[in-house]
Amino acid sequence: MAQPPAVKRRNPNIILILADDLGYGDIGCFGQKRIRTPHLDRMAAEGLRFTSAYAGSTVCAPSRCSLFTGLHTGHARIRGNGRTRLHKEDLTMTEVLKSRGYRTGLIGKWSLGDLGDPGYPNDKGFDEWYGYFSQLHAHTYYPQLLLHNRRAIELTGNFGTSRKQYDPDLCTEQALRFVDSAAGQPAPFFLHLAYTIPHADNELGRDTGMGQPAPSDAPYTNESWPEVEKNFAAMITRMDADIGKLMDLLKQRGADNDTLVLFTSDNGPHQEGGHKPDFFDSNGIYRGIKRDLTEGGIRVPAIARWPGQIPAGVSSDFAWAFWDVMPTLIELAGGSIPRGLDGQSIVPTLLGRQQKPHEFLYWEFHERGFHQAVRHQDWKGIRYGSKEPLELYNLREDPGEKTNVAARYPDVVQRIERYLATARTESRDFPIVDKPRPKALNG
Repeated sequence: MAQPPAVKRRNPNIILILADDLGYGDIGCFGQKRIRTPHLDRMAAEGLRFTSAYAGSTVCAPSRCSLFTGLHTGHARIRGNGRTRLHKEDLTMTEVLKSRGYRTGLIGKWSLGDLGDPGYPNDKGFDEWYGYFSQLHAHTYYPQLLLHNRRAIELTGNFGTSRKQYDPDLCTEQALRFVDSAAGQPAPFFLHLAYTIPHADNELGRDTGMGQPAPSDAPYTNESWPEVEKNFAAMITRMDADIGKLMDLLKQRGADNDTLVLFTSDNGPHQEGGHKPDFFDSNGIYRGIKRDLTEGGIRVPAIARWPGQIPAGVSSDFAWAFWDVMPTLIELAGGSIPRGLDGQSIVPTLLGRQQKPHEFLYWEFHERGFHQAVRHQDWKGIRYGSKEPLELYNLREDPGEKTNVAARYPDVVQRIERYLATARTESRDFPIVDKPRPKALNG
């Protein structure tokens, strides 16, 4: 008897949620004891928690560039927070997903092209875009204007001294509206929800009291903490609750089992706006914060959930980085992974299977001079200038990178030196400029 033809499963919906400057240790399932994140903790219990996930960079724009182009900062267009725009020829994962029939949306912070730039969201594959005018504009939580596609929207509740329309709340409302509309359609959807929480409201850190504005400091009002820390914790708990609303909506719309949700952060924790990362031990056991290439600056929390596909309640120490997200999502969408990417698909790891690791992961950073880092197996090499000696750490034995063991392992140093020499191409926008190493790393 002839068998009925197999029913082809629809490609999954994808929701990629990105926090801004959220440290490895800022949520409960990664060790946080005082900030409440019950919905993210539940997401981890129902999915996969990655303990060796890495951001694309130690600051915002290059990290997001790696996320969307599949290139590490040795090859990516953007390698620092200076010139932050993609060019027309820079292929993004959104453009590929759109070509695969996905309805695409971006809500929040973009950083890779402003209005009039070739890297503007609507020109890089997004059907719907709602958010800030620029990366600098995204430093305020009560903006007077936002963009919806190519049209400016006035937020009259924030005119003058009024502060009634909190951007993360508006982003959550837009995200719920997008998912509610898209979940009932035949085509799958891709939503990138890029919160600005818990970024400080000023990059320079001049405000020492209210650099973490929130509508309320609840549920931490009665804690004997500095007000800025109450607000910091309240912002994260508020974001957690909003993510819970999104997860509940997926269930209500019958899309829960058809949707991969991936949550992570764009880099390590900040020390701006009066916030002190040590107050909540935001980097956990790792050394360094935002703008450092030590683990605290680039190792980030990451959770993936897809009921029926991703094993529940599992942790993985498989090392991957932001440039792996593009090939991963393209494979899930049934597309062909473009040639020339630095990333590799981690679909096997997502689904609980073994896979070959990267030979190495590479970062470079240009704001403090020319800094480079490599992770190779359990080894981490860092160089603070093109002519400086390499520092070497064994992450399995010394995850806090406290003891430089370069003198004991010259063969490993030599191998990492080769990676540092060959992993990059020259960039006119980000030339090699050596500066004195900072006297002390943060964290």
